[in-house]
Parts: sequence; C-alpha cells; structure tokens
Amino acid sequence: MQNRDTIFAKEGYLWILIPLALFMVTLPLGQGWLTLPLALLTLFSAYFFRNPERRIPSDPAAYLSPADGRVLSVGRVQEDRYLHREMQKVSIFMSPFDVHVNRVPRTGTVVDVIYHPGKFLSANLDKASLDNEQAATIVKDPQGRFYMFVQIAGFIARRIVNYARAGKEIEAGQRVGLIRFGSRLDVYVPLEAEVWARPGQRVRAGETILGRLP
Repeated sequence: MQNRDTIFAKEGYLWILIPLALFMVTLPLGQGWLTLPLALLTLFSAYFFRNPERRIPSDPAAYLSPADGRVLSVGRVQEDRYLHREMQKVSIFMSPFDVHVNRVPRTGTVVDVIYHPGKFLSANLDKASLDNEQAATIVKDPQGRFYMFVQIAGFIARRIVNYARAGKEIEAGQRVGLIRFGSRLDVYVPLEAEVWARPGQRVRAGETILGRLP
C-alpha cells in the first residue's frame, strides 16, 4: 500500500508545494493581502494531508476504525446494494480538520472495489450513504466472513482515493486510501460481531476498535 513512512500523504504534495512556491515568490513583494492567504493555504494543506503513524491493536478478532472522526450512527441495516444481507453499520463523519488517511478495518482478501458516481450532499446526512459519490471495498476475512467499508464524498470532498484491488491481501491498520476534503466512511460488519462504537464517540483510524467477533 502507499504512503508508508511519509509525513504527508502523497496526494497532498501539490496542494502543499504549489501555494508554498507562490508564497516564496510573492513574499519579497511585500503584498500581505497576497502572501497571507498563500501562507494559510499552505499550512492548512500540510495539516489536512498529515500522515501520522498509528499503534495498531494486535487483536485478530477486532474491527478497527478505518477513519478519524466522530461516529454518527450505529445500527442494523439491510445492505441490498452489494452484500445482500443484514449487517451492522457504523457511520463515521470526518471533518476537514481530521486526519483523512483511511486504514483497513480487518485483515482479509479484497473481493471487489466498486465505484459509484453520485451527488455531493453533506456527509453527515443519512441519505449521503445512498446518494453521494462513493467507493465500496468488499473484503473476506480469513474465516470466510464478509465485511465492507464505503468511502463517501461529502459537500466539499470531490476526490476519493482507494488503493485496494480485487484479489489482493490487505492487513488490519494498513493505509488504504483517503478522501478530500471532509467526508464520511460507513463500515458494515457481520451480525455476530459485538459492536463497541457509540454515536458521538471520537475514533482514530487503525487504533480505535469499533467491535470484535466473539
């Protein structure tokens, strides 16, 4: 997977370097109305695309959070688009100030990655799960159970990046992509899993355990 051992996600280099270069060029001109916005844009881009290391739990039965952010909702749903079965769903909202590098919830084999074009509604709305542009990654774990995580673009977000490929093995906590700028991620786990996540909870990608198998 990409973005290992980098301070910033590689997808953010241009967003950081271009305003930085323009800032350096315009700084000698003494035009604060121009240099200040460029400086702020450089700092925000560097902050947004930060790529921190995480301490991955060693629990093989756990489902890890794939995103930093706040849990919007937890509950049972009938997932009829891709898995065609009842699942437990955890929805996580990522503000523009959260780390946006996404991580793998659980070790397994990627069955499919399905991109679905759509709208750009506010990501904290329930119908964003159905209507917004999104990429669904379906995974089969070593015990043959299926789970899925869905990256969903929001009102500001206009680009979904997903490194997963069908047939490839992925490991829990591994970097798997990102969404820019401000978005949502839904995780679907089997009914037999005990879900620990609760609405309003703050979670961290690759570190927070959303739930685990018995």
